[in-house]
Amino acid sequence: MRIRQPLILIVLILLADQISKIYVKTHFELEESVEVFSWFKIYFIENEGAAWGTKLSDLLPLGERTAKLLLTLFRMVAIGGIGYWLWDILRKGYNRTLILAVCLIFAGAVGNIIDSIFYGVLFDHSYHQVATFLPEEPYDSLFYGKVVDMLYFPLIDSHWPEWVPGIGGNSFRFFAPVFNLADTAISTGVGILLVFNKRAFEKPGQENA
Repeated sequence: MRIRQPLILIVLILLADQISKIYVKTHFELEESVEVFSWFKIYFIENEGAAWGTKLSDLLPLGERTAKLLLTLFRMVAIGGIGYWLWDILRKGYNRTLILAVCLIFAGAVGNIIDSIFYGVLFDHSYHQVATFLPEEPYDSLFYGKVVDMLYFPLIDSHWPEWVPGIGGNSFRFFAPVFNLADTAISTGVGILLVFNKRAFEKPGQENA
């Protein structure tokens, strides 16, 4: 496969991801939500850490800003590695399944690293106000931005039956995580690798053989 098609896919994912994030950031206050359907909401939150909001400082004895910087730098190194992997499989002519999966993972990772690197200087804060693009006083500095999340699917929002030991009567929600289009691309790419593992990692020429 030529580089043109993967590049177009990556650019389209990045555009959709960044347009959605910038729109939400400049039209919603933090934790403001709009119900699209009973099972789908646009719910604006900001993620300072990794997946599911986990912070590096929760796992290691580091200050929050040091942990945030290290996480951003780690993401940059990871993106470099994924980018090299993508270039390598294109050069060697691996099949479209693997190339598609790696493109999705790469685009999603780049989409989130843009937030982490630049959003701190591109916007002011969203607490009780709608953020401004390119403000006089941004909410932080380079490399300390927060990832914008907004896709929320509370498919089931109910309570545990009273007879369930220990948790009876407590609220129960599925699916609770809030994420973005970049996260969706990464998850889809990883899912393709897991489900179509054998096909994805066929060596060049093996399929025809």
